[in-house]
Amino acid sequence: MVVKTQTNVYETHYHFVFVTKYRKEIFTTDEKRQHMISIMKEISKNHDFEIEQIEVIKDHVHLMVTFKPKYSITEVVKKLKGSSARKWFLDYSETKEELWRGHLWTNSYYAGTLGSVSENHVKKYIENQLTEYNNGRPRRDSSYD
Repeated sequence: MVVKTQTNVYETHYHFVFVTKYRKEIFTTDEKRQHMISIMKEISKNHDFEIEQIEVIKDHVHLMVTFKPKYSITEVVKKLKGSSARKWFLDYSETKEELWRGHLWTNSYYAGTLGSVSENHVKKYIENQLTEYNNGRPRRDSSYD
């Protein structure tokens, strides 16, 4: 989805994976998985980003998220992991006892970017700016080195 604001146009999609501490199987029922999904969606609604896809497995969560470029990946991950853990422990306090020192998520995470065009397509587009695009007219002085 392309988003247009007053000052920019962007299309960003990220794949995040969060793993439970010690790979402990916490989300063991449909009710628990659905509850984590609703927690994540509530957090995204309150923090100006969108979860486009989510799947909760027994010991980890996959998300496809889009957010404004003014936010960093780290900021979004902190909001999702920190807020979800706090809310989860309020609703399922017994799981805190299963996890040493009461941490729901590991410190690490996976973050990958998703694009609507391939890397090769973008490289070719940039390489051919002066010859194939903009009717051959440079957008700036092409004599620089």
